[in-house]
Amino acid sequence: MGGQRDGVALTRVEQVMETVRERIATRALAAGARVPSIRAMSEQMGVSKSTVVEAYERLVAEGAVAARRGSGFFVAGQAALRAQGGKTGPPGPNIDRAIDPLWLTRQSLETDSRALRPGCGWLPASWLPQDAVRRALRAIARDPRAQLTDYATPLGQPALRQQLAWRLGQHGIDAEPTQIMLTDGGSQALDLLCRFLLEPGDTVVVDDPCYFNFQALLRVHRVQVVSVPYTPTGPDLAAFERVLAAHRPRLYVTNSAIHNPTGATLAPPVAHRLLKLAEEHDLLIVEDDIFADFETDPAPRLAAFDGLARVVAIGSFSKTMTAAARCGYIAARADWIESLVDLKLAVSFGNGELAADLVQRLLVDGTYRRYLDGLRARLADSMGETLRRLTAAGLTAWTRPQAGMLLWAQLPGGLDAAKVAREALADGVVLAPGNVFSVAGNAGSYLRFNVSQCNRPKVYEVLQRAMERAESDKLRPAEAQA
Repeated sequence: MGGQRDGVALTRVEQVMETVRERIATRALAAGARVPSIRAMSEQMGVSKSTVVEAYERLVAEGAVAARRGSGFFVAGQAALRAQGGKTGPPGPNIDRAIDPLWLTRQSLETDSRALRPGCGWLPASWLPQDAVRRALRAIARDPRAQLTDYATPLGQPALRQQLAWRLGQHGIDAEPTQIMLTDGGSQALDLLCRFLLEPGDTVVVDDPCYFNFQALLRVHRVQVVSVPYTPTGPDLAAFERVLAAHRPRLYVTNSAIHNPTGATLAPPVAHRLLKLAEEHDLLIVEDDIFADFETDPAPRLAAFDGLARVVAIGSFSKTMTAAARCGYIAARADWIESLVDLKLAVSFGNGELAADLVQRLLVDGTYRRYLDGLRARLADSMGETLRRLTAAGLTAWTRPQAGMLLWAQLPGGLDAAKVAREALADGVVLAPGNVFSVAGNAGSYLRFNVSQCNRPKVYEVLQRAMERAESDKLRPAEAQA
């Protein structure tokens, strides 16, 4: 027996399942036909009866076969179509879809697993601490004290909140564990704060460019979104003051440490002036610190200077540990926490205890710290190499980030980044065009690169071809006029 899928050896259970699927796909087993008995399949495949039972039960769960009490297992009615990759499967990415703030997410998640994703916002799976996650999961499964079946407490696991309070303190943010509420990732944290702080029609300020999902989520909450140009040291303060006076916004949403998409970091003088303006105009601030653990030298935090008076800090471990176990947090002023907990309970009935337990174990046993040391060095090397390769291709970096995985670069000759991204997508490479990140639409010639996803020569080969095609399209109208 043997077999692989995507280069990974199949288990015995999976091999039995693949055998049945193949027989269905080739019509050796038609709809309604009886699947070989457990005994017969056990003898045919040379595996135990318990292995066949588990394989058949899994096939029932996915709808390929149906179980009939006292009669055995039979091919389900639509199984043949599914086994052959018929039209009942999920659609592939829509290349022709208009490029909007969610276009990039869909392309990154829906494209073939073999596609390259220099435009996505996460590390390659091979860079993440997968072995450590597996060890922690096994330890949780063996621990009789681990909570595997019940709901979490309203604030979330006390031990993790204690650890988060200590970690926030390393960045100068003084937060008691009772001021920290766990969430299912950073996106849920921001969603809960929007529900808590905003009403439809309110105005929210974001950076330009900014993380594209800020825009998407804010529009779900039916608020007005205005933007302020971002500089290598933070938001343009003169423009920020004009926006505050003209629009009287309720909230400002930003990254301080390792800005997305530019990779820039906030300078202390800018942070102080920004908080002064916020106080003068009664502005609240949500500071998304999801990239904090990429830093070597911590940047200033608005929440540290402000003392969590009008700044709320949010974060998550999706980018640095695992996106499969969603675990984030909100750190806020003490008098807001009870209402935030009520809101969380109303919309989600709590957060995942298993994810919190996993994160807490990796934080306290030293595994995560050691992993981060190696990751930061690896990212620094990739940043240097990506800068070199992009410069050779004619692109110009907007700034050289001090840490992290994000790099903001401008295409040469006023090329349209959206056209370049479409051309690259047709060749199996997902790029991130600038106007996905820009409320004002002022980043049409920029691309965001994830340096951890740029270590394949094909990335630059496809980028070069895509630029050449976009340049040809740009010249074609002039040639037609001539």
